[in-house]
Amino acid sequence: MFGPMRKSDPARLARADRVQAWTRGRFALAPDAVISVAQLACALPGCPPVETVVMFWTADGGHYHFKVFKPLEEVAEDDLPPAWYRDALRVVPGVECSCC
Repeated sequence: MFGPMRKSDPARLARADRVQAWTRGRFALAPDAVISVAQLACALPGCPPVETVVMFWTADGGHYHFKVFKPLEEVAEDDLPPAWYRDALRVVPGVECSCC
C-alpha cells in the first residue's frame, strides 16, 4: 500500500527530493531520468512495517528498484546500495519476484 504524499507536508517532499538526488548521484543518472520514491506499509509476516521503495528508469529502457527497510524520514545516503550494485537492481522482464 502506498502512503499518501500530502502536498501540504513540505518536509516530507524535501526528504523524497533528497533521496531522489542521492539516487541520481549514486547511479550517475541523467538529469531527465525518472526516479520514484515511495513509502510503503506492509502487514505481511517478516516484512518491516514501513519501508521506502526507490525505482528509476534509464534512457535505454532499463527499470531498476531497491528498498530501504526504514521510513522515508529515517533514510540516509549510506542506506542506498553502492553504485557497483546497479546491474543487480535491474528488473528483468518476465521474471516474477514476489519479494519486491
